Amino acid sequence: MAQAQKRFAIIGGGKMGEAILAGWLASDQVPANELAVEAFTVADPGEQRRIYLQDTYQVDCVVDASFIQQADVVVLSVKPQVMSDVLAVVRENPCFAGGADGPLFISIAAGQTCEGLLAQLPEGARLVRVMPNMPLTIGAGASGVAGAPGTDERDERYVADLFGCLGTAVIVDESLMDAVCALSGSGPAYVAAMVESLRDAAAAHGLDAALAEKLAIQTVYGTSRLMAEGRDPGELRVSICSPGGTTLAALEAMEAAGFDASLRAGVDAAVRRSQELAQC
Repeated sequence: MAQAQKRFAIIGGGKMGEAILAGWLASDQVPANELAVEAFTVADPGEQRRIYLQDTYQVDCVVDASFIQQADVVVLSVKPQVMSDVLAVVRENPCFAGGADGPLFISIAAGQTCEGLLAQLPEGARLVRVMPNMPLTIGAGASGVAGAPGTDERDERYVADLFGCLGTAVIVDESLMDAVCALSGSGPAYVAAMVESLRDAAAAHGLDAALAEKLAIQTVYGTSRLMAEGRDPGELRVSICSPGGTTLAALEAMEAAGFDASLRAGVDAAVRRSQELAQC
């Protein structure tokens, strides 16, 4: 007998919630390829947002979690600032009751620890925390996955496989999630800022700004592909640096200006902020 399809509830239909929904529906990888439109209900308070999601993906949409009638997996994709209010509604809905037969909760909220979330979820809830990033919206995400204490490894692996359908997903200890947030969660902004700086620097030397941006983006893309396909970052860097050449001169000037220290300071600041959010 065929196993019944899991029912998914996505609470929060914003950019990340939509990206997760769209990515899973479009994926041909296991286990996302087993999910159909009928498996999803999306809860979002915005009427126009619900109409858009219904029209675009043909999924059921409701105002909030109180209207969800069945769920085997619940994705919490709301901002940390409203998580407590959302979980208060979740606790009141009998379909979210905890325990072995209850739904598996997945939180993608930055800075929200498993301990803090479990204290607000129904007693005995199963929980896995995920830190995705914006490239997930095009199926090229980098996600850290950490199960709450006592989580069944099968739940943790299942969530990692689901998010692996949207890019790359790695299982880490929750104590490392602040570092994951600072690295890959915030990382796309660092790369975008670097492209902006490269564009502006080249434009200052006479290159058309639009052309400079195009070249900078392609350079980042091509270099990322080289490393993703197995080139060691350090080895690649050295291989491009000819003695006495332009690249070595550029890297030496960048280091003198604080290139490495600046990146480290940024990651350190993001880690601290993630830790602060956990205390809110």
